[in-house]
Order: sequence, then structure tokens, then C-alpha cells
Amino acid sequence: MLAPGAEEVELDEVVEFALYGDRLPTDEAVRELAGDVVLGFVRSVVDSDWASAWQSHLTPVTVGGFTIRPPWIDGSPDDLVIDPGPSFGAASHPTTRMCLELLRELDPGGALADWGSGSGVLAIAAARLGFAPIVAVELDPAAAHVARRNALRNGVDVGVVVGDVTTSAPIAPTVLANLTLPLLNGVSREDVPARLIASGFLVGQRPDLPMRVVERRELEGWAALVLEP
Repeated sequence: MLAPGAEEVELDEVVEFALYGDRLPTDEAVRELAGDVVLGFVRSVVDSDWASAWQSHLTPVTVGGFTIRPPWIDGSPDDLVIDPGPSFGAASHPTTRMCLELLRELDPGGALADWGSGSGVLAIAAARLGFAPIVAVELDPAAAHVARRNALRNGVDVGVVVGDVTTSAPIAPTVLANLTLPLLNGVSREDVPARLIASGFLVGQRPDLPMRVVERRELEGWAALVLEP
């Protein structure tokens, strides 16, 4: 991930991305990821409560047959209740929504791995659909703790491990990977599943993996793919 916190705001014909954290990527690192679409940078100091202040804007999201809401908002017992904590993944971002839609359209069942699980929302949705066993790998120990807590909150069995997908990506017949393009490209070429739902990159980009695209989605400038060998 680029930073512990992120926000996306549409402003007329441009989109503003705000990154929050004690350590942020350099301008060069962002340009290497996004290329010519970057118009400029502004850096400033924000209040110390930045890590949780954005959560006040969270609202329920209905996508792919699921309604996802934070625990402080009332809803149906069938909702996916996700407390994102400091991690990415409350289903408000286009890449998460597309992954949920594509996941819903798959034939459920069998083992599944979630690379870069964040809050665990995709792995938990997969468990609700009937995939099992499920293993989710997350680089940030704090985010992994959040994912475990959310799995318990939703009454599903998801094994969450701390790890780096570029060195220890668990393989299953179905893999979810809502990751930045450099992370996806860093996965070993030997770690190729039978079916991969990949997102986290911009329209016009695709992971450099020895797999063919069998379905493609685009939403708000982001892309999601279903790939097979």
C-alpha cells in the first residue's frame, strides 16, 4: 500500500487523491506508479487524529448482493459488518466494489486465498458465498488483527496470516488480489492460481502475470480483471 490512509475526491474533470501517514511515498514513487495522469503534488501537516477521522464519512455500501456497513451504523443481521480500523477496505473504493461483483458471479466453493486482505472484507464475503477453506495474507500486523476481528464479528472462518505476497503468497484455486500494480507484479511467476480476481490499478494497466484476461470491469478510472492461465 502507498500509505496507511487514503481518500479519493472527484473535482470536476480531475480526481484528487489524498494520502495520510507518518511516512509517505516520494513524488517519484507516485509518478512511477501512476505515470502521466499525475498533475501535481501538495504536501501539508494534518491533525493527529487523521487515522480515524475519515471513518465518520463511512456509510453502508450495497454491491454484489452484499450490504457492507460499519458496526456503529444499524442495519440487517445479514449485512457484512466491517470495522476497517486503520486499514483499507470498507467497500467504498471502486476496486473493492468491482472485486465483490466479480466474486459474486463466480461458481462458489473450494479453497480461496486473499492477497493483501486489509480489513478482510473480500475474504469474509467469499466465506459467506461458500468458499472454504480461506486464507488471507496481510503485510501489516495491525490490519491482520482487524481482519481476524471482522471475521469473528461476521461468524465466518477465515485464516489470517501476516506476510508479504511478493515472498509468501498462499496459492488456492481462486485468488483475490486487490493490490497496487507493483505488488501484483512482484508476485512470483510460480504462484499462478487457476483463477485470479485482480484490482487496485488504473484503467489501461494490467498485472504482468502469465495469465489471460477472461473478464474486465472499469469503474471511476479503476480496473478489475478476472484472469486464468
